[in-house]
Amino acid sequence: MVHKLAFIGFGVVGQGLADILHKKKEELRKEEGFEAQIVAISDLMKGSIYDPEGLDIETIFQVLEETGHLENYPDTPRLMKGWNSLQTIRETNADTIVEVSYTDVKTGQPAIDHCRAAFETGKNVVMSNKGPVALAYQELAEMAKKQGVHWGFEGTVMSGTPALRMPVVTLAGNDITEIRGILNGTTNYILTKMEEEGITYEEALTQAQSLGYAEADPSSDVEGYDARYKIVILSNHVMNIPLSVEEVSCQGITAITLDDIEKAKQEGKCWKLIAKAKKENGKVIASIAPEKVDKADPLASIRGATNAIAYECDLLGTVTLSGAGAGKVETGFSLLIDLITINRGEALVEIQ
Repeated sequence: MVHKLAFIGFGVVGQGLADILHKKKEELRKEEGFEAQIVAISDLMKGSIYDPEGLDIETIFQVLEETGHLENYPDTPRLMKGWNSLQTIRETNADTIVEVSYTDVKTGQPAIDHCRAAFETGKNVVMSNKGPVALAYQELAEMAKKQGVHWGFEGTVMSGTPALRMPVVTLAGNDITEIRGILNGTTNYILTKMEEEGITYEEALTQAQSLGYAEADPSSDVEGYDARYKIVILSNHVMNIPLSVEEVSCQGITAITLDDIEKAKQEGKCWKLIAKAKKENGKVIASIAPEKVDKADPLASIRGATNAIAYECDLLGTVTLSGAGAGKVETGFSLLIDLITINRGEALVEIQ
């Protein structure tokens, strides 16, 4: 059975997934029995197209390269153009909505409404937008379960590195009592550069911006807000204990100086922005803050833009996972693994 997809948003991440689906089409069909077909794309800037019989991926990329607008896609008797995101979600014949729209992380919109519309119409959702998962986890998870559909969001914490799927699936049976992680590659890159090259915070930030690791306005990263959303997702999903963004104390790295870096070196330590969630008396106490980490700590060896996360398990002890936390291909892969999970009939979300 062909799995029909509608993309809401078609920027870097959406195009990354489409490219993977095109290049690995035969491999996925043979090894996973998974065959996907893009039937619709709705993008605020690039326009909207829908063909119930499927769109040609090569033609999509060619049209975007030559004209920048999807509505220049060649007409067919079935082709519909100009639908907005909610109409695309509700009225197309897609089985799964790939939600990769530009979303306000402070409100989770419009992605929260996109999820609601998809679940109401019996469609699965896979997404890399962390706002909806951090801000509306209980509501959306319960809604997906009630409607009997799947909700995949692996890419919201560490891109394609399985920070959510690994603990839920392969660490099942353990009580995970604490989670500590480096969940923001931008800040880790900056701190690594300050330590290794002796450059100031401002110089390291400029380098991060020139490489595309940091935005022109880097506050979401350097003030710790990005990591705060991610630790909320981990608490809700992995620890299965509700936690709101407002409950997480948050401090960034902007005040760290070269003098601080040097003093930590003399103590055999290094600075990291640590996201932490710990179970205490049936609740989770969570924080984002720079810490001096002992060089023997596995998180101390994480350099550059890499992310890492350590799970403290009652049966297995500490299990540490590291890998890419961002990137076109990596985040595209996170959406692919969610789609494969749906194809296998497995659910990522289980509400207790």
